[in-house]
Amino acid sequence: MSSPFQAGEVCLLLDARGRTYLADLRTGGRFQYHAGGIAHDDIIGNPPGTVVRTSSAARLVALRPRLADYILRMKRGPQVIYPKDLGAMIHWGDIGPGMTVLEAGTGSGALTLALLRAVGPTGRVISVEKRPEHARHAVAAITRFLGGLPATLELRDGLIEEMIAEVAPDRLLLDLPEPWEVIEAGAEYLADDGVVTVYVPTVPQVQRTRDALRRSGRFAPPTTFEVLQREWVADGRSVRPSHQMIGHTGFITIAQKTLTEPGHPGEAFDGEAAEPPDPAA
Repeated sequence: MSSPFQAGEVCLLLDARGRTYLADLRTGGRFQYHAGGIAHDDIIGNPPGTVVRTSSAARLVALRPRLADYILRMKRGPQVIYPKDLGAMIHWGDIGPGMTVLEAGTGSGALTLALLRAVGPTGRVISVEKRPEHARHAVAAITRFLGGLPATLELRDGLIEEMIAEVAPDRLLLDLPEPWEVIEAGAEYLADDGVVTVYVPTVPQVQRTRDALRRSGRFAPPTTFEVLQREWVADGRSVRPSHQMIGHTGFITIAQKTLTEPGHPGEAFDGEAAEPPDPAA
């Protein structure tokens, strides 16, 4: 990551006011914005952190974009899952190196990129998208950030419920309008003690998803939550919360699969997590 910039990379340019811009570096190329322009050749061959000056002497810092930077600035197409939600989905969905993860749908490719980083070089991500225009957008977004499609990624088109049995994933992630239609297949073919993570924007979708988890009798009581992000301003002795925040973007539901005796479905949960035991009792 500390190697010099090369042609074909994506570069993050940071101005004096904290605003950021993405530039696809190419030999002979040029980045132009309201405060002048710079030649890509002034960046290529230099290390990340290099300060460059535009044609109007404005100061820009050239950095390699973090995944969060790229996701927030990537070309818009399908709805992008915010980094604040991606982090929670990876953490609470218990996704780690070496796992086989099945995702639907691929959408913008933001979640796919986060999953690839989480499973590492020994893992495997199979991402399913039934809309060709979304699949094309995701391929372009992933290729732009990584420089190509990694060997650990398999992109498929079609219906995910028809692929769960074949893949038998360790983890299942659903970013679909009707994820409850996939729960039955997930209950059957998800790995023992596997985890399903569902991302939906509305309360009715949460209700139907949790109803499907309950009816399956194969999942421990799920957790549903949202993530709100509020930055703080710290300027000398003035420390206060920012006037703006990233509020509701989606609900995340996490459920872990449980085992049952043959012929005996698991007990359905009542939809409400039990109160934690009193350690003093």
